[in-house]
Amino acid sequence: MLARAVVFFPMNDIAITLVVLALSVVFFIWNRLPVGIVALGVCLALFTTGVLNLQQTFAGFSDPTIVLIASLFVVSEGLDASGVTTWAGQQMIRRAGKSRGRLLVFVMSTVAFLTALISVNGAVAALLPMVVVISVRLGRSPSQLLMPLAFGAHAGSLLTLTGSPVNVLISEAAEGASGGRPLGFFEFALVGLPLLVGSIIIVVLCGERLLPQRSARLLPRDLSGHSRALLAQYLDDDDLWRLRIRSTSPLAGQDAVGLNLSDYPGVSVVAVKTRSGRPVRTAQLRVDDYLVVRGGPAQLEAFARSQQLERIAGANGLITQNYGVAEVMVSPRSAFVGETVFPGMVTDSGELVILAVQRAGEDLSSSEITLATGDTLLLQGSWAALADNADDPNVLLVDEPDTIRRQTVPLGRSARWSLIITAAMIILLTTGLFPPAVVTLVAAMAMVLCRVVTVEQAHRSISWTTLILVGGMIPLSIAISSTGAAALIAHRVVGLIGGYGPHLIVLGIFVLTAVLGQLISNTATALVLIPITISVASELSLSPMPLLMAVCIAASASFLTPVATPANMMVMQPAGYRFGDYWKMGLPLLLLYGVVAVLLVPVIWPF
Repeated sequence: MLARAVVFFPMNDIAITLVVLALSVVFFIWNRLPVGIVALGVCLALFTTGVLNLQQTFAGFSDPTIVLIASLFVVSEGLDASGVTTWAGQQMIRRAGKSRGRLLVFVMSTVAFLTALISVNGAVAALLPMVVVISVRLGRSPSQLLMPLAFGAHAGSLLTLTGSPVNVLISEAAEGASGGRPLGFFEFALVGLPLLVGSIIIVVLCGERLLPQRSARLLPRDLSGHSRALLAQYLDDDDLWRLRIRSTSPLAGQDAVGLNLSDYPGVSVVAVKTRSGRPVRTAQLRVDDYLVVRGGPAQLEAFARSQQLERIAGANGLITQNYGVAEVMVSPRSAFVGETVFPGMVTDSGELVILAVQRAGEDLSSSEITLATGDTLLLQGSWAALADNADDPNVLLVDEPDTIRRQTVPLGRSARWSLIITAAMIILLTTGLFPPAVVTLVAAMAMVLCRVVTVEQAHRSISWTTLILVGGMIPLSIAISSTGAAALIAHRVVGLIGGYGPHLIVLGIFVLTAVLGQLISNTATALVLIPITISVASELSLSPMPLLMAVCIAASASFLTPVATPANMMVMQPAGYRFGDYWKMGLPLLLLYGVVAVLLVPVIWPF
């Protein structure tokens, strides 16, 4: 009787695990429930049915992989927030020219490089507006460039360990498997580079025929020329200069309010600021203060020269690395209705200055303006001050200051720190001196301590859906392995194709992973297939390395449907893609990935 019970319960647990696995796949494909809810439901189902104990149920959320992935989101935010991604995109625009082939090469190479440093979704989101602008400027359909952008990011995810959460999971699994070892930081590039080069060749040669010629109803907003647009709207033909008061300037010690500018017609002082961009309330001008002055270029040049003022370079005085602008509209029932303001006035916070006020598109340049509903104000201040005051319920923000900064300020004030921190992280990950989770966590903390990102930005940058998905699906991987379900599936797989050689095993694993990855998250797919793959390798006495790398490559080959990855979804609306557009371009790339997985991977990681 005891022997029968021992046999019964493991089989029962296997059946329950397989049912939970099947239902999770169904719910992922159904796509009516948030993926985080499905993942949490999976681990709770395994607990309530007795397959896992309490500690195993929540083991995923205490796994070092969670810390590593969360830290990488913060590092990615640091690179994006400091303008590194903006700079990379602008370099792409300058060097691509009008050649279609060269443009595709630059687009896919640039997004692949960024993906290797940050993430697939982050790189696509950063470059998407710029690629749309390029396509419009060159008279090309965005649909000819945006799918290559997303697919180039998928290839870029296989260049480094940090390119994708799947890479991290594969490396952790390889380290824990019998006969395996952790993968080096750049080891993924042994297959990533051939895949990237092959993807570029396929897209350049076949893309024009396989990609649709279609325009979208709604395109992302391009803010690269935002400064010039605001100057034209609010200041007509005037320039806005930022002038530093030197120690030899006759203006030092004078009263800013009573400044005599009669010798410089059309020149007016809009604001007095510190070097950091904070408005100065005191009337007396001091050495190293900055004057924000408005006027014609010739008059401003004469004023600066005669008063021995140093002009500070910037985007026409509106946007620099340290400060920027925000355009706001007085909302209905705002507390500001009836308030009196004037250009050059410092706001109550003491951090912003009003540069201009308009009503119905007409400039209000009088000394005192009574605000009314619908009036628009152009505010200037430090980027931090603009972000802190962006949520004021009394005004409607036209464009987020953070969005403006990311599109207009390449290599911002904190770019040096973000690059140093990222380089140090890569070096430590490459050497393997410390566990990856520790290295990335220190890098994320350094991004905050060096003020590359704020604590709030760090919190917002983390994709909690991804963390919940990984944390909730790890218990399913544990259950598949501990109950014997992985060994059972592996035994069936080996029985079907094991006699035909290890290459066919790799092909079978690749096909299974690729098919599932078109329907559900590639991270969830990897977590399901990893224990099965390890069991197959164990039963056939093969090294787990080539089989796990086949899973990694197949999980990145999410080309056939828009729901396969968030990056695929990002480009769908701006390019006007339809569901059936993806497989036409994706199928040749999927075949390329399959060839690399079956033929090249075993050469690099022998059986």
